[in-house]
Amino acid sequence: MKTKTNVIELFEDAKTNQSYVKVCAPMVRYSKVQFRTLVKKFGVDLCFTPMILADSFCQNAKARSNEFVTTMYDTPLVVQFAANSIDDFLDASKLVYPYVDGVDLNCGCPQRWAMKDGYGCALLSKPELVHNLLRTVRNNFPQNFTVSVKVRILQEVKKTIAMCQQLEKCGIDFMTVHGRTPLQKSGEAIDVETLKEICDKVTVPVIANGGIKTLDDADQLQETLKCGGIMAASGILNNPALFSGHNKTPLSCIKQWIDLKNKSEDKITFQCYHHHLVFMLEKILSKKQKQEFNYLSTFESVDQFLNMHVINDYNYLPPASPVIDDFVTCQFDKEVTDKHSSKCRGCSKSIYYCTCCNHDYDNNNGSFFTYYVENTDVLDYMDCNMFDECI
Repeated sequence: MKTKTNVIELFEDAKTNQSYVKVCAPMVRYSKVQFRTLVKKFGVDLCFTPMILADSFCQNAKARSNEFVTTMYDTPLVVQFAANSIDDFLDASKLVYPYVDGVDLNCGCPQRWAMKDGYGCALLSKPELVHNLLRTVRNNFPQNFTVSVKVRILQEVKKTIAMCQQLEKCGIDFMTVHGRTPLQKSGEAIDVETLKEICDKVTVPVIANGGIKTLDDADQLQETLKCGGIMAASGILNNPALFSGHNKTPLSCIKQWIDLKNKSEDKITFQCYHHHLVFMLEKILSKKQKQEFNYLSTFESVDQFLNMHVINDYNYLPPASPVIDDFVTCQFDKEVTDKHSSKCRGCSKSIYYCTCCNHDYDNNNGSFFTYYVENTDVLDYMDCNMFDECI
């Protein structure tokens, strides 16, 4: 049986101790189990999974195995779903219920593909649907299993406040509010005044998100807002030790990332291992070293580079004791998965590949970012601000 945590008690304990919950954001491609394990060693209290498409997750075993991996001690953990169907959100939540501490509905993703398909920010134009999505899931699970929502602020402050108050009435346990509008970019300043008014006007805990690069940033924002939690995204990607007070990735963090790789090689891809290091080394390597590192293509070449240029210890070996273990083999409810895999959404035919609507569920592995990864120049990672928070 997997260890579970009552997330509401995290907020209560933090408030009692005059502190706040430190949160690692749901980041597409990046907030996977290895990274979650790492950041929890450096001050993070609560982690989210990357955003997962609820329909794909329900429909196909490949999506489930690709998008959701956990361990016995991967807690507290909230799964964030993108959903625009009550059945999809409810059934996806049922599938992960034994393995996580709560589910979150993404109403904040501003990316065009999400808006086009009716996910993320597009849901904010359908308040009745959002209410039904959240209320239905809330009514089907025990109170110690949290149901939450993540939004961005709107152009008008009054509409933003009204939106958050309406969301609160859906029975949610907490909400995360990104302090930028859907049209703003990640480099623009967040609207602290609007965030403050939201925190003052709602009674559920609020996690504030946006612009957090250091622990001082988090402390100052929480002191201003008096919010229940602070969420970091790109800041914690560049520095997984952000919430422990480090201003850049410490050597101990890099070494632990190497150790995690060596103890979970069957679960971590080279792309995941390498990309995280690209971000972690942003403030450490010279431009020339970055260019060299970006083109490395094997675990061995990366580790050799790190030993030579970063660790400066040619004899460094990872510890013999396991660092990450006890991966959970998820036994998803067959009745729920059969319900979704038996019919094509386009025409309701009971087949995986439907020629009439060209919907190939057997090859739909849920990796909606695959095209972007395969068509992004490797040099973009360090030398451009390519990271856009899809949270």
